Amino acid sequence: MKGYVQVYTGNGKGKTTAALGLSLRACGANKKVFIAQFIKSMEYSELKALKHLSSIHVKLYGHGCFITQNPKEEDILAAKNALKEVSDLLTSGSYDVVILDEITIAIFYRLIHIQDVLSLIQNKPSHVELILTGRYCPKEIIDAADLVTEMKEVKHYYTKGVLSREGIDK
Repeated sequence: MKGYVQVYTGNGKGKTTAALGLSLRACGANKKVFIAQFIKSMEYSELKALKHLSSIHVKLYGHGCFITQNPKEEDILAAKNALKEVSDLLTSGSYDVVILDEITIAIFYRLIHIQDVLSLIQNKPSHVELILTGRYCPKEIIDAADLVTEMKEVKHYYTKGVLSREGIDK
């Protein structure tokens, strides 16, 4: 079966959730899944649940939240190492689905170069489904993808001061 490149982007909620839903579907079809979380360092509730599924592997490459400040050298190094590791995993034949969660944020904050991600897309084995998530997806990646979904925020309770709720938002 041919694998495609999917992108979930935009300012609305649900990008990672959509990718995780796809991982569950793939798991139900006996496919092996690798999820690389480029920015995140906290183990959210969904990751705790995924530990019970042996065909889905998750690795967090983040070192904490720097979104409100400049990334540190350790953030840049972690993202570059993650991209190298993911590139090796992608071509290893070990996984049918590879999810690069928040990779477009890593590009936006200049932790990694867009050309390296485009090279990863171009060198993807034909059978692997590759999913990229995150806000601010560059046009070059949108052009390289086969499917692009933009999440648009219409209304969010966060604007009324509601923080992330365990089991719902985190």
